[in-house]
Amino acid sequence: MDVILIPGLWLDGSSWNAVVPGLEAAGHRAHPLTLPGLESPDADRASVSLRDHVDAVVARIDELDGPVVLVAHSAGGAVAHAAVDARPHRVARVVYTASEPVADGECVNDELPSADGEIPMPDWSFWDADMLVDLDEDLRRTILDQAVPSPARAATDPQTLSDERRYDVPVTIVTCDYTEAMMRGWIAEGYPSAAEVGRIRSVEFVALPTGHWPQFSRPTDLARVINEAI
Repeated sequence: MDVILIPGLWLDGSSWNAVVPGLEAAGHRAHPLTLPGLESPDADRASVSLRDHVDAVVARIDELDGPVVLVAHSAGGAVAHAAVDARPHRVARVVYTASEPVADGECVNDELPSADGEIPMPDWSFWDADMLVDLDEDLRRTILDQAVPSPARAATDPQTLSDERRYDVPVTIVTCDYTEAMMRGWIAEGYPSAAEVGRIRSVEFVALPTGHWPQFSRPTDLARVINEAI
């Protein structure tokens, strides 16, 4: 199976390096993506939009033959969901990792500090303690060494969706820094992105307790979970 790995904000394709061997050992073909504007700290990203990120994933889907699985981390969930909306007949499953689909008209996060069209990765003090579980100083340094400012529009542009066949594509949600019970509570409360989860016809939850960056804190276990989902 071709597995397209979509990073969240601030990360490029190398953020999946510790996960890829486990996928390939199971016989899958891994395609870790570096999205537009994340190629280097010096990349021109002021005009890069959420749709540019979606188009990059759709282009990779179109380059491959047969069904694909999308694996999305964090803000990559918005990108994956829009790619499913564009190619519902090509995606066999989406694995949302510390992530969830973003509904039409909603954005990833319009409260992150930005300047000059980009969002630098905030200091670790910005994050809740639950998001930092299992991230020791070495792992935090590794993440920061790889981090590149994200295009601001990747986080603030409203999602645009149009094909309700996206709800037919089965989903696995890997819960890391929150639980299935919390997600179901958010669905009941009408939280927009959680409400989108509630509309998908086939959803399974898999617990992988750790912080918000499991591709760094528990990469072997994450590869196993993805393989089992496939």
